[in-house]
Amino acid sequence: MRYGQRGGYTPAEQERRERLRLQAAEWFEDGHGTRQIARELRVHERTVARWRTSWREGGIEALRSKGPVSREKLAPAQWARLETELKRGPLAHGFGDDQRWTLGRVKTLIGKLFHIGYTIEGVGKLLRRHGWSVQVPARRAMERDEQAIATWEQEVWPAVKPPRRTWAPTSASRTKQVKG
Repeated sequence: MRYGQRGGYTPAEQERRERLRLQAAEWFEDGHGTRQIARELRVHERTVARWRTSWREGGIEALRSKGPVSREKLAPAQWARLETELKRGPLAHGFGDDQRWTLGRVKTLIGKLFHIGYTIEGVGKLLRRHGWSVQVPARRAMERDEQAIATWEQEVWPAVKPPRRTWAPTSASRTKQVKG
């Protein structure tokens, strides 16, 4: 599992993975087997084998975290401000035609607020890394009448719903009908 949540690990997740590797190093020293360590740490055996190879070649230091693969361009204070602005909604930032945040819109917002350039993919990774997920809005009419819908489901639908099909032998042949 290289990037479990797609888009890289959060700092907390990096620390957790490092603790796993260091625990595995202790068990390597005690002579535990790869399969047993993998089962205990709930990781793949190949992962443990790779850790064991690194441990043999470089010791415990080889298993320590090297830090994030890429450094975030936004400082923590900037991320906090961006999150506040995202919560205000697209309308507050001039996107009146549709009330959804798209990656392109978030990219534009980051550029306006902080004068920092991100790619669309980078924005997606940034948002996932901070716990934001893709949201698909429920498309519902503003005139929707919940009470009328409930009444229809309880009274009208049972009357028009087709009866449940019973089991009967079927034929795989299109030209020959089933006997029976």
